[in-house]
Amino acid sequence: MTNKRGFFAELQHQGQVAQKRQQQQSSAAFKAHAAAVKRAELAQKQSERAAAQFARSSVAEQKAAEKEARRLHEEAMLADVEQRNAELASDYEEIDGMLATALEVDDYVDLNELRNIAEHPPFGRPDLELPMPRTAPPAAPVEPQYVAPEGEPKGLGGVFGGKKKYAEAVAQAQSAFAVLHQRWQQETALHPANLQRYEAEYQQSEAARIERLAAARAEYDRECAERESAVQQSNAQLDTLIANLAYDVEDAVQEYIAIVLGNSVYPAAFPVEHDFEFSSSLKELTLTVLVPGPHDVPAVKEYKYVRAKDEITSTNLPLKEQKDRYANAVAQVALRSLEEVFEADRSGRIQTISLTAETDTIDEATGRSKRTPLVAVAAERDAFMTFNLANVVPLATLQHLGALVSKSPYDLVAIDTSKGVRGR
Repeated sequence: MTNKRGFFAELQHQGQVAQKRQQQQSSAAFKAHAAAVKRAELAQKQSERAAAQFARSSVAEQKAAEKEARRLHEEAMLADVEQRNAELASDYEEIDGMLATALEVDDYVDLNELRNIAEHPPFGRPDLELPMPRTAPPAAPVEPQYVAPEGEPKGLGGVFGGKKKYAEAVAQAQSAFAVLHQRWQQETALHPANLQRYEAEYQQSEAARIERLAAARAEYDRECAERESAVQQSNAQLDTLIANLAYDVEDAVQEYIAIVLGNSVYPAAFPVEHDFEFSSSLKELTLTVLVPGPHDVPAVKEYKYVRAKDEITSTNLPLKEQKDRYANAVAQVALRSLEEVFEADRSGRIQTISLTAETDTIDEATGRSKRTPLVAVAAERDAFMTFNLANVVPLATLQHLGALVSKSPYDLVAIDTSKGVRGR
């Protein structure tokens, strides 16, 4: 099937997928499923811890540990069953409500709301915007002060050689001071050069910072310019699309329908694809809807834990229920697709839709893939828009429209399309 999804259609589709995921997360079914998952994970961890404890226990403790490990294992298995059944219930609720879910949404797309505005992240190097921190500059050398030796002799102390010894001490102190003072003078003479070198090193570091800042700013500005350019191109394409749509240009109408159908997000358990072609002369949309095969849809009724065999088993839905659900789902998809296109096309560019719902299967005789048509229906806009689809039985509505409907979609009984969609 050809993928008709263009840039804006893909953008819308991804947005709708994210929105649907958020809606699912707030639904009761999803919360029940999430709670079941957590319980299953917790039970599994408890079971593993009990098993490890059993392996470490003594012979006397092993019997009690084995019993506890078995109990926790069974709890884990039951929690797993609960999780699976919650997921099943959620899947069936979504499949059975595909049409009702779509009716809650206005399918019209205001293309002007797709206009983009460039969003730029903060500049990534704010550390480069501040000046380099300064360390303390070299301090000026402190001039040494001469300190005379203590113990200058007085009185009789000077008579017995005290003065001579003191004079020697003074000479030594003066000599040491002279060395210190000379060193101070030398260091003082070098201090201006030290200050100059300190300032030069700081200015060199600051210049390197400014250079790195300029490079980072240039890269940031380049990235911003690229984002701005991409947004301008996107908005220019949007302007072209809006202008062409006003003149009913076929490609523009097809792009708009691709956007509309891109907004249509189906359940993960029942994925749907669309292919289409618009004829401006006929004001008709030829729409092909590809649905999953009957065996690609969940068929389990419920899961159970069988203690005697220590295994999880499943029982399938009755065959009639499987067939009814699948036939109803195919009919829902057909009506939903018609409704979404007609409702979105407020200008009435599309007056009729020729729709075929098909599925890919494997031919049992050749083993090759083949396409099996299950529904073919033609709908006129004015008549279809009078229907209240919230109150209909989908298969009955298709019959009212004169559709060709498979006698048994589940059994892949193909309809006869040799006379076209409108043939009976």
